[in-house]
Amino acid sequence: MSVFAATASWPQEEHRMFYDSASRLLDDEMVPNIEKWNDQGVVDRAFWTKTGEAGILGAALPEEFGGAGAPISFDAVTAYLQGRKGESSWGFSIQSIVNHYVAAYGTDSQKERWLPKLASGEYVGAIAMTEPGTGSDLKSVKTTAELVGNEYVLNGSKIFITNGQTADLIIVVAKTDKTMGTKGVSLLVLETEGADGFTRGRNLKKLGCKANDTSELFFEDVRVPPENLLGGEEGQGFYQLMKQLPWERLIIACLALGVIDFAIDETVRYVQDRKAFGQRVMDFQNTRFKLAECKTKAEVLRSFLNDCIARMDEGTLDAATASMAKYWGTQVQNEIANECLQLHGGYGYMMEYPIARIYADSRVQMIYGGSNEIMKELIARSIDI
Repeated sequence: MSVFAATASWPQEEHRMFYDSASRLLDDEMVPNIEKWNDQGVVDRAFWTKTGEAGILGAALPEEFGGAGAPISFDAVTAYLQGRKGESSWGFSIQSIVNHYVAAYGTDSQKERWLPKLASGEYVGAIAMTEPGTGSDLKSVKTTAELVGNEYVLNGSKIFITNGQTADLIIVVAKTDKTMGTKGVSLLVLETEGADGFTRGRNLKKLGCKANDTSELFFEDVRVPPENLLGGEEGQGFYQLMKQLPWERLIIACLALGVIDFAIDETVRYVQDRKAFGQRVMDFQNTRFKLAECKTKAEVLRSFLNDCIARMDEGTLDAATASMAKYWGTQVQNEIANECLQLHGGYGYMMEYPIARIYADSRVQMIYGGSNEIMKELIARSIDI
């Protein structure tokens, strides 16, 4: 297991066993389908079911709700593995985030209703934060959920929603009280089947991550029962969001490291085989120095993520450090993707070579989950006290 170097608490033998079994499944069920999924713009639904049956989707969920009862670090392994196989589009990270919102804040009834379906892959999850006019400024969302009689009436729209075309369960960030600022934000859980007034926009065409169904979502007088208010109490949404954002940012960094390792391995193979001026491209000093730089950056990031993951399991990972992991991990990912493509020469620009797809897929990592500029601002706030 080359995921992360061992520390005192992570990874354990159970992580290694999980890594091996999940790796085999992804090799069999994901890797052969990457090109097809990119062409069709969506990951096959059957793949969600297979990963659910294999215990991957619910690894870090409680056993009583269909999970394996493992620590959240098992989801970090899956995110890393996804990138390590050269695939960035499958919406596992969002599924994990949705799982942990429900597990952390859901009532017993909500957990019983939703977690087994999320763990099995029967439900694909999404979280609807971003709006056409609002990105990271979540307190300014315009979507509203007004309690009318014994139902919430949901109105508004969201954009750039991962798993948007396939999601069966969507956590919607909405204002239940427009006069209360952040204290008026709540999280409504929408089960999409038969939801009158809910519509999905087109599957958006993107620079990269083409196999992920990313959509605009529309809510027009959508009726949501009060028992779908996450946690059962209004005004808790902003607090819930802030408490879960460290995991959202860390899991992005784990995917980044996986992609980095894949890109370096692909490039090493290429430069060992490719010849120019009578010698291997690997034998040029520039090639060797560039790969040395890439490998060093990867190992420094790996060490940092080891610490972050161990702290996440312990419940001590703070928001500023998670922001560092997201910012630095995705920055390094893009730097290495750029260098590795350059070492491929003209072939690196051809989509037949995985490095071209990796280069395109990597760019959004510095944008979603809070842009890297936002990450720097959050880090700076922890310094300027």
